[in-house]
Amino acid sequence: MKAYSNSDAERELRLILDKAPGGAVSGEWISTTEQAGVSSQSGGYMYADGSHVAEGDNVFQTVRQIVEKLESSRTQRFNKVIVHWVKSKIPLMRGRVTVDTIFDEAIVPRGPDSTIYEAAAVARRAFWEIYGDVPDGFIAERGDANVHNQTNWFGPHRRVLSIRTSSRLTLATDGLSTPWAGIAEPENGVECELFIELDPSAMTSNQIDDWANLLIGLGDLVADGFQVAADVEKHRAILFYSLTDEFSPMTRVILSRDSRRIENLPFGSVPLIRVTPIAEEEIAHQDQSDEWASNAARYALSERGNDVA
Repeated sequence: MKAYSNSDAERELRLILDKAPGGAVSGEWISTTEQAGVSSQSGGYMYADGSHVAEGDNVFQTVRQIVEKLESSRTQRFNKVIVHWVKSKIPLMRGRVTVDTIFDEAIVPRGPDSTIYEAAAVARRAFWEIYGDVPDGFIAERGDANVHNQTNWFGPHRRVLSIRTSSRLTLATDGLSTPWAGIAEPENGVECELFIELDPSAMTSNQIDDWANLLIGLGDLVADGFQVAADVEKHRAILFYSLTDEFSPMTRVILSRDSRRIENLPFGSVPLIRVTPIAEEEIAHQDQSDEWASNAARYALSERGNDVA
């Protein structure tokens, strides 16, 4: 089979891109190859002032087909294709098309065995060891990563640490701030971790396990709703979750800001978010109509003497 080259792609695209919407004078389309199951496309036609033309979205399918042909040809290593088109200034003349294939290290996704995941775990454990004894192992763990080493938290870690002192037990999520597997972005996961403080003398081991499993579930919700950490920062406290009967008399969960941050993670520090269970009567007469019922959440915490300013 004859190799399909960039020149072949340019000739094929020229016939299509010259059928530009009225007023379009140039165009750029950027397409990445599939990496960790994901590819992307962006761009479009542009007017002379640089603004984008609303029409012409059908070109994306054509560009994707061109990328697939170049990939199948395997004449060079690349993970990004950039197509440029410039309308000819001479009537009835073909426009100019260039197709550039490049290998961009910055968009190479983290592989399933990246050392960055363990570096994040080490940083979190070192942080919590300041506040108490951190036993080896995890009080709750969901080892259900896919072939890309992604759990429901999008990195390989979906678990809960226990931190003990003589009078207090802290349970903390361990994995929300692990950089996501299968992507290249320099981010510490969803940029937060959750924790809850408990009195171990008033609880059975089964009850402690229930709270640990609840943290896993709350972590799933936070990971799925990427803006939760930002909303906690914005409102200082939010009414987040309704508890099931086994947590009675506690019925609701508040997420609130904590002054501490976990440092030395691969891409900087992340905030801690405090999980506070409350009983229904603590907010029974409060207006909950605002976003996240944040006024009621802050009221309940203030009545407990917790400052979330």
